[in-house]
Amino acid sequence: MIEARKKCLYFIAIATASALVGCSDTDNQDAKGHSQPTDQSTHVTWPRSTLADLRNDALEAKIDALLARMTVEEKVGQVIQADSASVTPEDVKNYNLGSVLSGGNSAPGPLPYATADEWVEAADQYYQASIDASDGGVAIPIIWGIDAVHGHNNVVGGTVFPHNIALGAAHNAELIRKISAVTARELRVTGHDWTFAPTLAVPQDDRWGRTYEGFSETPEITRQYAPAIVEGLQGELASAQFMGPEKVISSAKHFVADGGTRDGQDQGDAAVSEEVLRDIHGVAYLDAINAGVQAVMASFSSWNGKKIHGDQHLLTEVLKNQIGFDGFVVGDWNAHGQIEGCTNENCPQAINAGLDMYMAPDSWKGLYENTLQQVKDGVIKQDRLDDAVRRILRVKMRAGLFSSVKPSARPLAGDESILSSGEHKAVAREAVRQSLVLLKNNSGVLPIAPGQHVLVFGESTDSISDASGGWTLTWQGGGLPNTAFPKGESILSGLEAAIHEAGGTVEYSTDGSFAQKPDVAIAVYGEKPYAEFQGDVSTLLYANPPVLDALKSLKQSGVPTVSVFLSGRPMWVNPLINASDAFVAAWWPGTEGGGIADVLIATSDGEPAHDFSGKLSFSWPKRADQGPLNVGQDNYDPLFPYGYGLTYADDDTLPDLSEEAGATNKQLNKYSYFEHGRAQAPWRVSTSGSGAHISAVDYTAQEDAFTVLFEGEMASSVSIENETPVDLFREMNGAMELTFAYRLDAELPAPVTLSLGCANNPACQGAVDITKALEATSTGEWSTMRISLSCFAQAGADIRAVNQPFKLESTSGTTIAIAAVKVVEDSDGQDNCPQ
Repeated sequence: MIEARKKCLYFIAIATASALVGCSDTDNQDAKGHSQPTDQSTHVTWPRSTLADLRNDALEAKIDALLARMTVEEKVGQVIQADSASVTPEDVKNYNLGSVLSGGNSAPGPLPYATADEWVEAADQYYQASIDASDGGVAIPIIWGIDAVHGHNNVVGGTVFPHNIALGAAHNAELIRKISAVTARELRVTGHDWTFAPTLAVPQDDRWGRTYEGFSETPEITRQYAPAIVEGLQGELASAQFMGPEKVISSAKHFVADGGTRDGQDQGDAAVSEEVLRDIHGVAYLDAINAGVQAVMASFSSWNGKKIHGDQHLLTEVLKNQIGFDGFVVGDWNAHGQIEGCTNENCPQAINAGLDMYMAPDSWKGLYENTLQQVKDGVIKQDRLDDAVRRILRVKMRAGLFSSVKPSARPLAGDESILSSGEHKAVAREAVRQSLVLLKNNSGVLPIAPGQHVLVFGESTDSISDASGGWTLTWQGGGLPNTAFPKGESILSGLEAAIHEAGGTVEYSTDGSFAQKPDVAIAVYGEKPYAEFQGDVSTLLYANPPVLDALKSLKQSGVPTVSVFLSGRPMWVNPLINASDAFVAAWWPGTEGGGIADVLIATSDGEPAHDFSGKLSFSWPKRADQGPLNVGQDNYDPLFPYGYGLTYADDDTLPDLSEEAGATNKQLNKYSYFEHGRAQAPWRVSTSGSGAHISAVDYTAQEDAFTVLFEGEMASSVSIENETPVDLFREMNGAMELTFAYRLDAELPAPVTLSLGCANNPACQGAVDITKALEATSTGEWSTMRISLSCFAQAGADIRAVNQPFKLESTSGTTIAIAAVKVVEDSDGQDNCPQ
């Protein structure tokens, strides 16, 4: 029933202009299936785009005329993109910036997300500043980019679709085209004209925290979807809809092999041959370019040890010269600063390699000044700068921005009735239905018959935020009330409506308890939302003891059980499958939770309203240590193979599965140091010097904090540390912050410093004075302090080798209570350094 397919099966359906690797690249793999570095000295030929030699002479003449009028300062401004949390409209005007982006938490207003009106107002301000030519310069409209990666996931009331991993299971390119068209319309409502989508990664190791941004572990589905997404967002080339009033600029990302890094490490190294780079990771970019994609985002990651942002072979020789891409290449969040010899504010290597627009969210001003000087000094050649600007202007002209009006005056702008309209919600609900994969249905438990008393439980059941995953209103997603999704429907609400319509009753609890014995129970649970590197894991083990205990108890009571598993990747969940009569992989379905009920609950006549149609586009692991698990590789041994998925016509019975995981999740805890009254393993609390004394105290629960009393004239310290250092560079580059709760019970008698870095070596520690910040709060009351990791790096911390993330130091008479010490995502897009 669940035997693995023959390796290389998926290549049957792939057709490409270049010869694909016939099977797995076994010559470049070790015994575990990890790709090995290969010789890059001999490069391969990449296929050429069908659009490569098509040019609009009239458009190019306009660009020539505009370039001739531009100063070098204006040209440098065009190649710089700043984040809206770190740049003002006045800055855009003064520096002639070419673009603004809004990162995951960088919305106008006090929250990390905003309403349509707030977005449009900000869009107007940036646009008007960009075309202000009162200083005698040229007026070049700005483009505003945003990560609308599963619908317009940054606006209150927007339609949030299932993540890409779910859409891959739907195997429906026309549905993807509809979703992309809806996304474009809703982006126009908020005044945006550019989205950083589609993601064309082909994830090879599901431990990667961005696995859910990929459609499949094979290039087949990604190739089918790439042109559909581009055309849905931009309109079809040579049609009246292309870059019309309901369309936005599309970006293919992240070029290239971001899904092929060793051990699934985000921003890691893809050690593969160029054939694999082309035929597995790069082939969908050709389809996107042939469909007219206007921008390509370079990857944070490396290829055989070299950062792609600085790889001239890939960005210039391959992408621009061989493939013939004539749009522009945009960077990722300060990724240029990771090139050897570069910093966030100084990196001519990137533009010389072929990057056309730096994404310099908070480093833009220093980068502008250095880049300008490097052009004047000849470090960056004038013709390279002109080529980059030409490409940016070409896209802006194709998008119609030079003949446009301010965002609020454009069609659809500010029309909130478009957000989650009936039509848009119907597309999203269809996407939920088609993406569900039925992995087990013993005894035909599903669909749930009419007239049943149904217990629905699990903490994610009534959380739209949990069901929507990462990149939803906030960067990491999760943790938001349902009121933040005023037009959405939770999974619980959808189930209640369908069960009631079929004449049944519903009892809901978070823990599986009940007042009336149910006829059947549905548990909704799974991974909590995450994004990027915060989702990297060491194994695919998922455990949820409370839910497992509840399922077992229900089964022992004779109650049939159904699991609806929410996740961003396939995971080892054998004990939970064994405790369930039916098991559904629902991924992260988004804001239309009713789509799940459409498939699980029978109508009043006992027939399913919709059958399961989803098929796995990622292989499901048999053991928790199967990180690289892809159809076609040697020793392919999944629990459920690529392409698996039951329907109601199947009567298969799944036997009990082995509950030997094969691995434990030994991932080092990088983010939580002290919570719930104790240090979080492997971290420990220690003191240094004779004058630091700690004792338990209450914060939000009994003894969930500690008080430190400093005595004596010599400085003493209390710290949180362990022997194994963690690398927080990616976290710092992602603007993450160290946060802790504190309370002063008396005025401070002495200065207090906080350090982060390596233990017992001041040379690699970064210390900041937090005395004034502490004094600014009321005594006797708990407060929270947030300090950007970058502040410690600027103070000298070796951010790549941190084994002491918290060291508080003071002298005689100082008393401070401390709780909830952890690293969290940025709260406001600003560097938060104590003054």
